[in-house]
Amino acid sequence: MRCPRCGAAPLFRGFFSMYAACLSCGVRFEREQGYFVGAIYINYGATAIIMIAGFFWLDRLIQLSLGHQLIFWSSFAVSFPLFFFRYSKSLWLSLDYIVSPEEAPEPPQTTGSA
Repeated sequence: MRCPRCGAAPLFRGFFSMYAACLSCGVRFEREQGYFVGAIYINYGATAIIMIAGFFWLDRLIQLSLGHQLIFWSSFAVSFPLFFFRYSKSLWLSLDYIVSPEEAPEPPQTTGSA
């Protein structure tokens, strides 16, 4: 959960709040409005895959009743995305940076008198 470009600065300042740009190299984390919708898909996909596989695994191994399974997996469906939130954003940011890296900001031009 560090900057995908330099790996030096953290992405998050709190549990849910994210820095706008890297504190070290200055790369912008949110490139445009709605940029992290892909992170929502990653979070949803991970939750759904774990829930479906876990449901069948618990059904086969422990043979819990359907009511108990629904209670367990409903609470999992609420708590896991909150826990996985930071990881899905970090993963999305890293995948996007691998596919289309943002160029380093241009240094300001200085006009010097000779």
